[in-house]
Amino acid sequence: MNQTEIISIFTKKALGLTFVLSAAAFAFAQEKLPVSGTVVDKSNQPVPYASVSFSNKQSKLLSDAALTDENGKYTLDLTPGNYDITIEAIDFKKSVVNKQISAPGSIGALSIEPESTQTNIKTQDIQGVVITASTKPYKVELDKRTYDPSQDIVSKGGSLQDVLANVPSVSVDTDGTVSMRGSSNVRFLINGKPSALLGIDDGANALQSIPADQIERIEVITNPSSKFEASGTAGILNIILKKSKKTGFNGSVIGTLGYLPQTNLNTNLSWRKGNLTWFLNGGGGYRESKNTNRNNATYFSANTGNRQKVDQESISNSNNSNYNASTGLVYDVSDKTSVNISGTVRSFESENEGTINYDERYFDGSRTLTQRFNNGTGNNLAFQGDLGLDHKFDDKGQNIALSLSLQSNKSFNETNVEERTNNLLVLNNIIDQDTKNKTLIGKADYELPIGENSRLEAGYRIDINNNIYDNDVLQKNTLDTQFYFLRDFTYHANYREIFNAGYVQYKSKIGKLAYQVGLRNEYSNVSIKYANRNSATSKIDNTKDYNNIFPTVFLSYEVAKDNQFLLNYSRRIDRPRSYFLIPNPSYSDNQNIFAGNIDLNPSYVDSFEFGYNISKPKYTINPTLYYRHTNDDVKLLVYSQEDAFYTKPINLGTDDRFGMDLNFNWDATKWLKFLGNVNLFGYRTTGTYYDPAVMQRAQSFEGKGFSSIARLTSTFKIDKTFSFQLQGFYRGAQKSQSQDRKDMYALNFGASKTIWDGNGTISFNIQDIFNTRAMRSVTNTPDFTRESYMQWQPRQFAISLTYRFKQGDKVDTPKRKKDVNANAAGDDQQGPM
Repeated sequence: MNQTEIISIFTKKALGLTFVLSAAAFAFAQEKLPVSGTVVDKSNQPVPYASVSFSNKQSKLLSDAALTDENGKYTLDLTPGNYDITIEAIDFKKSVVNKQISAPGSIGALSIEPESTQTNIKTQDIQGVVITASTKPYKVELDKRTYDPSQDIVSKGGSLQDVLANVPSVSVDTDGTVSMRGSSNVRFLINGKPSALLGIDDGANALQSIPADQIERIEVITNPSSKFEASGTAGILNIILKKSKKTGFNGSVIGTLGYLPQTNLNTNLSWRKGNLTWFLNGGGGYRESKNTNRNNATYFSANTGNRQKVDQESISNSNNSNYNASTGLVYDVSDKTSVNISGTVRSFESENEGTINYDERYFDGSRTLTQRFNNGTGNNLAFQGDLGLDHKFDDKGQNIALSLSLQSNKSFNETNVEERTNNLLVLNNIIDQDTKNKTLIGKADYELPIGENSRLEAGYRIDINNNIYDNDVLQKNTLDTQFYFLRDFTYHANYREIFNAGYVQYKSKIGKLAYQVGLRNEYSNVSIKYANRNSATSKIDNTKDYNNIFPTVFLSYEVAKDNQFLLNYSRRIDRPRSYFLIPNPSYSDNQNIFAGNIDLNPSYVDSFEFGYNISKPKYTINPTLYYRHTNDDVKLLVYSQEDAFYTKPINLGTDDRFGMDLNFNWDATKWLKFLGNVNLFGYRTTGTYYDPAVMQRAQSFEGKGFSSIARLTSTFKIDKTFSFQLQGFYRGAQKSQSQDRKDMYALNFGASKTIWDGNGTISFNIQDIFNTRAMRSVTNTPDFTRESYMQWQPRQFAISLTYRFKQGDKVDTPKRKKDVNANAAGDDQQGPM
């Protein structure tokens, strides 16, 4: 039995076990009584969204809780017995009463008294500085923005990549590259930490393997605070996966069918009772893709050989299947201590076949037609285990969070290539790529309130990361009787990084001014061992050390209620990916080769932001001016050598980016809503590069210009059960000294209908209605001109059906604030992940 069969059986059995355990939960449930009531203030006015907790005096397992609605009413089911009832609400004193529950019905009104001072000046609220309502698509906080994809009809039944394409300030290129404010150096986190779910290099395949339905929200952190690792000069995208906030047994199942052929079936299940919360999320899917790539090159120099013009067209078709399962639990040992444990497994398999056509014309008038046929398979298996402990020392907010994460990721890809020239077989290639990754992450985060308005935070983190690359490339020409190794591309490489970091952060508030200052120190030791079969460059043993201090400053000034100015600064680092440091990391096409650069150094960026936020019941406007200055900026150098195009990452010089990022939402009417993002930015890159193996003399590079990215989502509500969306996307042209990238635009459509008394939803969407989402560019050098076209995925559509069952009452009991980069779900509430 192979690895694929094992993981498939494991996943199916895990999902089956979910439903067995669910049935068992119902079987052991005791008979309960429906209980209702209201929460009112001293004036007998209803108190909306108050937390009402029923603590059973005999057994905590029989305890439960509810949240009042907008009219101060609540309902829940309770086992008969004696209960202590705790009522809590913002700006009110906590109240505790005792009642005997013996019969169904209303227990009457529970009264609470207002606080003598408003809690919005207390230190707990400095943690968030939330200025938009949680019901809106996004909210703005002191050091991040939060996007809620639940109202995103266009990406229903899709993947994480589809959701990211709709997030304000974020864009996704046709090849799956994710950018923030025009820069692709984005750091991905899942639940506040790096994850094996995203693989080693955060590629498009990994983004497609995480279902959209499993995403609770996405935190867009353009200028991260000292709590976060300093990697990712463009910022951090923190993906928060779903967890239960409801008591009892709850769940949902969503199935999707689409074209290009696409199928998905995913489920989110949880059981919450007393001190214990258990969850299981899992599913699988199948998807087909089509990639089209064209390059038309004209040569001017003898340095490029005898070729005058080359037209290349590459069309590849692939299909992939993925399975995933996550399970875990949270147990409250006491009112002040809880532990959480979770495990995740993900499998990804793919098959692809493609054809590359070359039409080569030479200065002597001759012509050659070449075809390359590619057939490949790949598989990826990832495991992750997480263990966490949260302890609250007192009721004032002093707490500590400890976590440990063990991750493993293994992938194998095999490609067979057959090349024919003028319809005659000239060579065969067999390409095997084997990659293994193991990571250990340990974290400790501590919070200490100081007085009414201040808080001190500190933490430590260690990462041990080990990547192993094994690459074999075999070739057989027409006259050869057996395959032989291509010596430069057959290698073994080991990348190992030990990363230590510590931070301290202080936040406080003086009148209307809230501030947060932090300092982070990171020490990184990188070891690279590389050996190939070429005796001239057979072995490389390189060690690099980086030790840097990264300050952060965040200021907010409240002009009036729901009106704030925000000013912040952070220093960041972009450490080269391990993939970029391997001299010859991959080989798939002998005329288009990616060459790594073992001498690549980190880039450093100083980032400034100044923003304003105004939030009203019907609209929110959030304009932000930003400026980023980067030293040792990494760019991809394209050059021609030995009848092939090479792409190589280099440290070029400096890069300056400045612009305005505007996010807004507007409830124009009861039936029409708008969500938009406009990013207008300028850029300038300058530098000098010289590599005698690449060019004859040093070359100066300069690129500057102005571009834009815009997105507008319009939601039309026909009635209480039916809505549809239109979403437009536009990315303006960008120009550098050697490359001119054309503009790009696309239009998407989605519709959603609630059925089965609110327990079901049926959705339909079309991605790229007019099939215009493609990347076009022109590269100009003294030696050649090349026109390029790439379309990662053509127009597609999908229909999905969601069913929700046994939904209990929402629990939102106020708990200690929690570091977004800490253990469980990466948010401010305790959760199973």
